[in-house]
Amino acid sequence: MDQIANPAPGFQRNPDKVITIEPYRGSVIVRAGETVIASSKGAKLLSEPPYSPVFYIPFDDVDFSQLGQTEHSTHCPYKGDASYWSVLPAGESGKDAMWTYKRPFDEMTEIRNHGAFYPSKVTIEATPD
Repeated sequence: MDQIANPAPGFQRNPDKVITIEPYRGSVIVRAGETVIASSKGAKLLSEPPYSPVFYIPFDDVDFSQLGQTEHSTHCPYKGDASYWSVLPAGESGKDAMWTYKRPFDEMTEIRNHGAFYPSKVTIEATPD
C-alpha cells in the first residue's frame, strides 16, 4: 500500500535531488505576438535547481486551437516522457514550444494535465497577486 506504483528512476538513483511544485499566487499569460495562447490564475511553479523555474499551466487555461501536436518527445528521469506542441501563431519559432507530461512519474503527478512553455519561443508574463 505504501509502495509507489510508478516511481521516478531519477529519484531512486539520486534521492537528494529536490524538485518543488507550488501554486503560483498570481496570473500567467502566454502570448505569441498579440495572440494569447494561455491565461491562468491556477498555474504551478516548478523549481528544479540549477534550471530556471518553469510555469505549468492547467490544460483548461490553454487554447489548444492555437497549438499543433508534434512527433517530438523527450525523457526526464524525474518527470517522465514529455510530448510537445507547436504554437501555430509563432510560425517556425514556435516549433515544440509547449511540453506536457501525460503520464508523469508518481512524484510529479501535480504537473499532469498541465503544459509548460519555452520562454525563448513565446512571451510569458507573470503578475503576482
